[in-house]
Amino acid sequence: MADRKTKQPQSVETVRDGVTIDDIAKRANVSKSTVSRVLNGSAVVNQQKQDAVHQAVIDLDYTPNMFAQGLASGKSMTLGILTQNIGSPFYAAIAQGVIEGLAGSGYTPLFVDGGWDHEREAVSIEALISRKVDGLLIVGGDIAASELQSYEKQMPLIVVARDINGLERRCVSVNNKQIGYMATKHLLEQRHTQIAFIHGIEGHPDAQDRFAGHLEALQEAGISRSDELLYQGDFSGHAGLKAVNYLLDQGISFSAIVAANDMVALGSRLALYRRGIRVPDDVSIIGCDDQAEAAFMTPPLTTIRQPSYEMGVVASKALLSSISNEDYEWSELAPELQIRESVKRFTS
Repeated sequence: MADRKTKQPQSVETVRDGVTIDDIAKRANVSKSTVSRVLNGSAVVNQQKQDAVHQAVIDLDYTPNMFAQGLASGKSMTLGILTQNIGSPFYAAIAQGVIEGLAGSGYTPLFVDGGWDHEREAVSIEALISRKVDGLLIVGGDIAASELQSYEKQMPLIVVARDINGLERRCVSVNNKQIGYMATKHLLEQRHTQIAFIHGIEGHPDAQDRFAGHLEALQEAGISRSDELLYQGDFSGHAGLKAVNYLLDQGISFSAIVAANDMVALGSRLALYRRGIRVPDDVSIIGCDDQAEAAFMTPPLTTIRQPSYEMGVVASKALLSSISNEDYEWSELAPELQIRESVKRFTS
């Protein structure tokens, strides 16, 4: 009986269809080491040799074997991405930014959903680590700062849409207090004084910060906090629907709404429509996030844009730099007021 031989992993120097680094070197009339340096970008190679290698790659229809390259480099060429509520417009925009930021890097993102559940997030992160990912990108979530610091000691880590004490240089986020302040400030500038505020998820850092910004704007304008104008919701459209119905059923007077996010604003708009209340003639609405659907609400929604896509791009590039032990600086990501037709504007 013939001896059975274990099939060895394909060498980094070979790819499917039998094309090898050696083939490319002969075609380009350069050394194999020069080909490797050009393909990996690991050292400076003069332009003439680079052009020759690239032309040989095209001529031979060479496709790098990423798995084999990973074995040779000791890397999996995968990144673990923990997101929240897959399908949410905000988190989906961040994910699209991550994908864009990784384009051309050779890395493949592995996405898992934490669902804003601490235990589920921990299990998901451990699953990613068990798959030997080269780095972690944590989007939002409820994982404690101490746990994130522990993971950061194991591998490169970047946190998106959260500010973590002790990991400040690893966090890509926007000032949510400023978002709440800007939303309320805009309504105040349009002479609204009876402003209802619909909260996001209770205890959620973003929701708490936006509410703090709301209160700061009111205080700055000399308006006292009114608890009857506050409704504890979450970040869903259903919360906006329930909030408006509750306020109206209680006979609470308000001329404007600050919604925890755009989904809450959409639900609020529906509730007002069903009650025959016009937007913005009777009640104005302002949202937060500026998700794609906001511009197509009837009327189009005034909102505070959170640069979620840009956050994903920045975070992924920061993670790649961290893996390569390189410094990566990014410009401050600031919210922006998007003025549309859902807020009544006073001209005099």
